[in-house]
Amino acid sequence: MPAPLSTNHGAASLDGLRVPAALRPDAERVIAVTDAFCAEHLDTEYGQLCRKLVAKLARKRPSPLERGDLHIWAAASIYAIGGINFLFDRAQTPHLSGDDLSDLLGVPKSTMANKAKRIRDLLGLRQLDVQFCRKDLLASHPMAWLVEVDGFVVDARWLPPGLQEEARRRGLIPDLSPEDSEVGRAA
Repeated sequence: MPAPLSTNHGAASLDGLRVPAALRPDAERVIAVTDAFCAEHLDTEYGQLCRKLVAKLARKRPSPLERGDLHIWAAASIYAIGGINFLFDRAQTPHLSGDDLSDLLGVPKSTMANKAKRIRDLLGLRQLDVQFCRKDLLASHPMAWLVEVDGFVVDARWLPPGLQEEARRRGLIPDLSPEDSEVGRAA
């Protein structure tokens, strides 16, 4: 049975997220579910990525959060972020199967998968989407680091620090700490 959605609209803080005022209560309710689930079964990074996804859904016009069961939107958000980050791959940590996710959230797997596909289609998301990718995957992401410099495509991790910082500031490459970005650098 799904966990009931909180009626306390302040339960999930939207600090730092751009969410239209009219959709704040709905986004807070969805985020309350995703935060609780991620804290118990995944990790805080998954929770942060789900928050970012829900905020983006709330800003979409018309927002899909305006219609339908908010618990299903929460489950679909987790499923969509999980698909982007290979949550269903046993070799990944953390790992959950689609069936596990369905059982834990109390939402039929087919319903969750269909809503997650709607989210992916609506927002143009795909596996390893740089915007919603976990840091450990971003560090070794094959395309996240490619930038064009003077007509040449180069791996930004090999650029001088000043150019890397400029690329980060412009949003051309992920903003990872130096030790995180070293993970993906070839030896």
